Amino acid sequence: MDKDLLRMVIIAIGIIAIIGMVLWSAYNNKRARRDIDFYDKGNPLDNIDKSLIVNTVNDDFDIVSLGSALDEDLAPDPITVASESIQSPEAKTQVNNFEVPKIIQFSIVAVADEGFNGRDLDDAFQQVGLEYGSMKIYERLDEQRRVDFAVASMVEPGTFPETNRESFNSPGIVFFLQPGELENPLEIFDEFIQTINFLSVNLDGIKWDHNRQPLSEETIQALRMQISTF
Repeated sequence: MDKDLLRMVIIAIGIIAIIGMVLWSAYNNKRARRDIDFYDKGNPLDNIDKSLIVNTVNDDFDIVSLGSALDEDLAPDPITVASESIQSPEAKTQVNNFEVPKIIQFSIVAVADEGFNGRDLDDAFQQVGLEYGSMKIYERLDEQRRVDFAVASMVEPGTFPETNRESFNSPGIVFFLQPGELENPLEIFDEFIQTINFLSVNLDGIKWDHNRQPLSEETIQALRMQISTF
């Protein structure tokens, strides 16, 4: 083989090896980030929308109405715009242009005035494969024990008790998922929605979207369409 050709082959192999190492390192770093921290650094409860958390006194719940959580003078958020555009075929470009939020947060609010009982929540969570974790919230874990999504209480500070759950009541529960940190975001998003649907029926609750409005199929499909492009 000609020396110049051999030199070029060696250089090409070296470049390919370097690219492979960089890609492998990036992949491992992403996996490691999910292994070490749940959805960003620090306490995952810090990521919950504070408007979804109820500050209670003596367990007297003050459930807000199903009206919009946005001020009237604020522009609609991207998810709302995108979900509304699904109903209009000529507005599909709006769906393609909105960005999926870093953390998707949906909720289930109890119909009963006393809220959800802690024991009933624990039983229902076990039925859908949610596990009580070290952060005192419930988590859906994958085969490698990494968190796919989690559930917190609407009662400050968002945690569930380890013991005496029958004496704990919460006006609602908050689900949160970060699609950008998942290897199969669309599949897990579908499981996320299935879990919410099952629990809303099982626990007798009302599903809320990110604006504290009833969770609509249009909102779900707008998010699902965008997540499918990841």
